[in-house]
Amino acid sequence: MNRRDFLQLTGLGTGALMLPNSPVFGRSVAPEALLEPGLEVAVKKRLADAALNAAKAKGASYTDIRIGRYLRQFVTTREDKVQNIVNTESFGVGVRVIVDGCWGFASVVDAKSEAQTAKAAEEAVAIAKANARLIKQPVQLAPQKGFGEVSWKAPIKKNAFEVPIKEKVDLLLTVNDAALKNGANYVNSVLFMVNEQKYFASSDGSYIDQDIHRMWPTFRVTAIDPKTGKFETRSELSAPMGMGYDYLQANPSDKIAGITTRYNKGYDMLEDVTAAARQAKQKLTAKSVEAGKYDLVLDPSHLWLTIHESVGHPLELDRVLGYEANFAGTSFATLDKWKSKNFNYGSKQVNLFADKTQVGSLGAVGWDDEGVACKKWDLVKEGTLVNYQAIRDQVHILGETESQGCCYADSWGSVQFQRMANVSLAAGKTPLSVEQMIKDVKKGIYIIGDGSFSIDQQRYNFQFGGQLFYEIKNGQIAGMLKDVAYQSNTQEFWNSCTQICDERDYRLGGSFFDGKGQPMQVSAVSHGSSTTRFNGVNVINTARKI
Repeated sequence: MNRRDFLQLTGLGTGALMLPNSPVFGRSVAPEALLEPGLEVAVKKRLADAALNAAKAKGASYTDIRIGRYLRQFVTTREDKVQNIVNTESFGVGVRVIVDGCWGFASVVDAKSEAQTAKAAEEAVAIAKANARLIKQPVQLAPQKGFGEVSWKAPIKKNAFEVPIKEKVDLLLTVNDAALKNGANYVNSVLFMVNEQKYFASSDGSYIDQDIHRMWPTFRVTAIDPKTGKFETRSELSAPMGMGYDYLQANPSDKIAGITTRYNKGYDMLEDVTAAARQAKQKLTAKSVEAGKYDLVLDPSHLWLTIHESVGHPLELDRVLGYEANFAGTSFATLDKWKSKNFNYGSKQVNLFADKTQVGSLGAVGWDDEGVACKKWDLVKEGTLVNYQAIRDQVHILGETESQGCCYADSWGSVQFQRMANVSLAAGKTPLSVEQMIKDVKKGIYIIGDGSFSIDQQRYNFQFGGQLFYEIKNGQIAGMLKDVAYQSNTQEFWNSCTQICDERDYRLGGSFFDGKGQPMQVSAVSHGSSTTRFNGVNVINTARKI
């Protein structure tokens, strides 16, 4: 499974087919079961208190408990067929403790009695005591005030799980039909929907109940040249969002030079797939790019992935420290660079920030999985590296006393650890539209949508492709290109940033299945930006020579 949206490698339906029927991933249930209420808050509190008291009695200096109910529904289709409908529910409890300066963790599936949660706490304590014999440095946990009994709910307008399966299937089959009628030879489409119902309690005095919703409408169309057998594809330009089914409301998109690029308040899947089918056919006869230096105009539907790989991951403190090296290694942005207070990450136009509170984003919650209130903070300020992403047992390394609230576990049965917050590029302050930006480009390429990529083990040297490429000549869109990828390194690339459109163009992209850790955990994260210009970037031709 690829750490990025692994579906792109194996076909859009495969993700739904790969979910194992295990306690962590969940058991198959009827769609109606996804609407049944979970445990009442009062019951969760009793279960939590039983674990907290049992851990304290056994010698824990700190305890937290997560009671999680995870609901998933995936609807997958191909052409005029329904390939699969997956409905899963997973419920259980995870308890984490500190004893003698060492972490311990234990979990139990379907724990609905106080005796079960207390036993899990005692097992976590026993594990911590055994591990404590081997540690060299005790855990230094940043202090955290208790919030008492509080709650947070994603601001959805329409719960996706309340929408009948038939309506979802009808939508996808209508989307597929539109693709075929507009020139596609093959089409897959999927609706991914997730609901995390999470209750967190800790010995700090917090009892936090959260209801989190995410969804991702996605497709891939393929057009084939019958004479040569060559083919081209185009995937959705939607972003996965922390929204309900209301995200699929009809919403007029914006067009730049006749190209559909922007879905701001909602996503018209039918409009996008119609354009995708036509564009996939156009790509068959598009001009192959000539390698060389170009000014790049990067749409947010593309730039989110470059932000994710060259900023989001390398500024995770566990990668910086070498604690995490799975999925493309550690980080070039080492502590000495941050300590210098003048490490040049990008040009003066570059302001990159982390924000767990962006409404509608995939990473938006009220509190993280350590009971820390979520917030916004700067990572790169006017081109200079100023901070990282860190959690409670890491921030002392930065000389700080407060966690940044970016700890997450993908299941009640997984240990929470440092995960990427929503990392975004701030919009430009000077009024600037995409049309105005393009008018000033003499030799450039306008890139829309994310594609294949590679990045080295220090998150420094990289290569990125995309979905759609348009040549810019003397301030005008001059036609479609193909076989485009750009190469650079993180510092060189972000220092080539010269212009950023204003907040009117700001949009979110993101990853629904972002992998990290070993054993791997999957999280969802958004990245926002406005359309941005990068000057003099090296572009290569990726066509296979036969």
